[in-house]
Amino acid sequence: MTSNPKVVCLGGGHGLAATLAAMRTLTDQVTAVVTVADNGGSSGRLRAEFNSLPPGDLRTALAALCADDEWGRSWAQIMQYRFTSQGEMDNHAVGNLLLTALWDRDGDPVKGLDRVGQLLKVVGRVLPMALEPLDIEGSFESKDGIDLVRGQVQVAAAVGKVKELRLIPETPKATPEALDALAAADWITIGPGSWLSSVMPHFLLKEQATQIKISKAKKIMIFNLPDKHISDEFSGFSLEAHLQLVLDHIHDLQIDVALIDKSLANTEPRFNDLVAKCGGKVLAFDLADNKETFHHDRDKLISAFAHIFT
Repeated sequence: MTSNPKVVCLGGGHGLAATLAAMRTLTDQVTAVVTVADNGGSSGRLRAEFNSLPPGDLRTALAALCADDEWGRSWAQIMQYRFTSQGEMDNHAVGNLLLTALWDRDGDPVKGLDRVGQLLKVVGRVLPMALEPLDIEGSFESKDGIDLVRGQVQVAAAVGKVKELRLIPETPKATPEALDALAAADWITIGPGSWLSSVMPHFLLKEQATQIKISKAKKIMIFNLPDKHISDEFSGFSLEAHLQLVLDHIHDLQIDVALIDKSLANTEPRFNDLVAKCGGKVLAFDLADNKETFHHDRDKLISAFAHIFT
């Protein structure tokens, strides 16, 4: 294993947080690049009021990378604390309010994230995918024809086969610091998480997709766990369909490792063939949490990453 490799982790939500919680134990040069298309809940309300980035996934990534001491753990808990009331503060997370306050005061999303990172003594860095809030728009084919759906929450609830995904605006500017991190990376991880809203946006942002494609870093694509309780809008589709959707939007992408749960090993020969065409190999490990089997277990991910890095 390369000592203290530079790793960039792409994703959003709880899937990215699981990757980060594991990766931070293997290197202190980890950069999280986070989607910014959330339009629901506390994040959506703050985004609408302040025309800011939705802070929720960024907050969750910061909490996952916080220092593993009393200071870091206590601040991570505070950042994740949500108000409960009958008024407008209901369900707002403290971390969402803090990030939005810094962005509103300084007008600099990266500076605000770095300042909160210093407060939490995070391992590594958290960056937004873009410097402006984005929307996801999808075309879904159903028995009644093609439905055009806009918004992360709406796309997550859409019914039918996804035919195309795009970002609005169509050509947003990628975060320069994120592009620099990708260019300098030894490894890039992609996923797991909600495939349409947390994974795919990283391939829809053209500047970033190009940098991922040309990067000399080795690439690990982490696929979701099989579980009937999973809320991913793309659940139920095959591993092959997940990878093919990526390839439909970023042609000739090369990956080195497709990381799957051992329960899915050898269940899809065509998936193995597709990974091989991308220049990679399929590695299967026991990855699921023993209780919440639809979540990746941190310690199991640590073991898998350590094996891959060797």
